[in-house]
Amino acid sequence: MSYEQFYQLREQPFSNTPDARFFFEVDHHTEVLARLMYAVNTMKGLAVVVGDVGTGKTTLARRMLDQLEEEQYESALLVIIHSSITAHWLLRRIASQIGVEQVAEEKVAILTQIYQRLMELHETGRKAVVLIDEANMLQQRELMEELRGFLNLEVPGSKLITFILFGLPNLEENLALDAPLVQRVAVKCRLTALGAETCKAYIRHRLKVAGAAREIFSEDVLRQIAQDSRGIPRLVNTICDNLLLEGYLRKRERLDAALVQDVVRDLGLVS
Repeated sequence: MSYEQFYQLREQPFSNTPDARFFFEVDHHTEVLARLMYAVNTMKGLAVVVGDVGTGKTTLARRMLDQLEEEQYESALLVIIHSSITAHWLLRRIASQIGVEQVAEEKVAILTQIYQRLMELHETGRKAVVLIDEANMLQQRELMEELRGFLNLEVPGSKLITFILFGLPNLEENLALDAPLVQRVAVKCRLTALGAETCKAYIRHRLKVAGAAREIFSEDVLRQIAQDSRGIPRLVNTICDNLLLEGYLRKRERLDAALVQDVVRDLGLVS
């Protein structure tokens, strides 16, 4: 038996893997999405979203990508997985992401292909949008200069491509490696932790989506999770997942705040 069966759930409610079915509409995130869509629809060129670890940047990036309908946008999500990428690699990846076929090897040829593709999109009324997650991994001045170069591709009244960068707070320091690029940031948003009541609603929502037919977490449990997680969604998920597992192992139909504290201590999350 698994904890899903023990608590009569269809699936695990608190996976940290992004899943659109579990998306919870947070007012602050809705506002951030609105600002980003404004940047995209008016082709501002560059928008930045920063937030601490676990505050939902990747979830927000994927949510935004889902909203960029193919008929209106040529969009893609690029995830940076290490900090040693080169400007040439980034250039080729961006070309591929916006639909350039048979990307060239030489920089000048790649730039020509990108410009031609962007003009094609512009002439058909579609907007080019590249979302870059973990953009804090772009740590070289050369990479920042490359991004700034893209922002010089424009037609009267509009950029030809918009970048949305998602990253940890040190992304702002990376952008500052190229001072003129900082001045090109048209929209900047900062993700914050969930408030206590929003955190409780978030937990209830995920349980409901997973098929919970009864109250598994009492108000005291929800309050304790909100406090110990500091409202950081990733920590909320981790604590709740481990709490359900621990409750199942101890055969607890009802969970309590003391068990939450045990789980938090075992996870090493005690501040």
